[in-house]
Amino acid sequence: MKKTRRDFIKKTAIATVGATVGMSAKSYANILGANDRLIVGVAGVRSRGRALINGVSKVPNTTIQYICDVDSREEGRASKLVMDKNDTKPTFFKDVRKMLEEKDLDVLMIATPDHWHAPMSLMALKAGKHVYVEKPCSHNPAEGELLIAAQKKYGKVVQMGNQQRSAPTSIQAMKEIKDGVIGDVYAGKAWYYNGRGGIGQGKQLATPDWLDWELWQGPAPRENYRDNLVHYNWHWFWNWGTGEVCNNGTHEIDVCRWALGVDYPTKVTSSGGRYHFNDDWQFYDTQIASFEFEDDKVITWEGNSCSPYKLSGSGRGASIHGTKGTILLTRNYYQLYDMDNKLVKEVKESEVSATTNIVGGGGLDSYHIGNFADAIREGTMQHSPVDEGHKSVLLCHLANIAQETGGALKTDPKNGRILKNKKAMKMWGRDYEKGWDMKV
Repeated sequence: MKKTRRDFIKKTAIATVGATVGMSAKSYANILGANDRLIVGVAGVRSRGRALINGVSKVPNTTIQYICDVDSREEGRASKLVMDKNDTKPTFFKDVRKMLEEKDLDVLMIATPDHWHAPMSLMALKAGKHVYVEKPCSHNPAEGELLIAAQKKYGKVVQMGNQQRSAPTSIQAMKEIKDGVIGDVYAGKAWYYNGRGGIGQGKQLATPDWLDWELWQGPAPRENYRDNLVHYNWHWFWNWGTGEVCNNGTHEIDVCRWALGVDYPTKVTSSGGRYHFNDDWQFYDTQIASFEFEDDKVITWEGNSCSPYKLSGSGRGASIHGTKGTILLTRNYYQLYDMDNKLVKEVKESEVSATTNIVGGGGLDSYHIGNFADAIREGTMQHSPVDEGHKSVLLCHLANIAQETGGALKTDPKNGRILKNKKAMKMWGRDYEKGWDMKV
């Protein structure tokens, strides 16, 4: 397995369009030997955290030695899963800061709520650890910029969990797009449909005895505990989450940006709202965002959180349009269509990955984590270094800002910063709880 995966990575890294090495000279000085075992700690061990544990278990010469969660019930659950995978009983921590003090810890994998992603990544880099952080890599645009600066300063490998970047079928499709199979590409359409229910009107309650609500909030300004936040609905609140466009749109918007070979936009618009339910959900269950780029290229994202309809036969996906045809991409296959809308070619993944459930596990996790491990041990080109991941996440943040401020955003194509709009730029960063400010 080890040889097969590494052969795949080496053969496909060259074909990965838009990926950058994302490693400084200092990073190369930190490269381990190919046979060095990586000691891993996972922070946030529910849902996506469990998927990461499964993914790590398939990567040779890695051991999950530490796990961390503010939910005390997860000590037994996650420990059992780790032991089932690699016969090692991990040490459990409630506070990630304590876990980062462990000298033998090489890698921190982050599957916490979004408001923790960048602050925890920064803590890990300062502690000399490599970082695998789930999407989105930031809660707001400023955090993404800080995270890039921190990676350059501390020289460790930081990979974002947009795992389709490591899908063999997607990499193959990108190579064919680059070779001109659909001519000059000019448009990408990304979508996400799901049948989510409402979250009701939350009631203020005493914090459950199994939850450290203070640590759960961490860097976010304090709010009282309510019964419709933990463990998933925080996604739909500004204080902790980033809405559906960052939660799921990141993946397919990233695929479109990868295929079109674009970085930062010149204009961003968004329309939509919370239409399906009357509840506490603060973001949008329906959103259509558009991103315009130089050289006459455009990406659109259509999100419908509360409709189970499958667009082009899939609840989520991306279509890439060129002058000679179209390519349809999902996590599990890609299809090539000619200008007569005839299916010319279809290539399927050897292992199926989940699409619209809240875990999203599958074969792509082990490929993506394996690429991350090879970047640490051998200097292999990363499929999603943090500076590349930030570009896609920034598009999602800009969509939310455009939606919230109610107008088109003009942006700098050099860095994505909003131009001549003070109201929108107020949303570039966030307020932090006292003592939790982000400093590189």
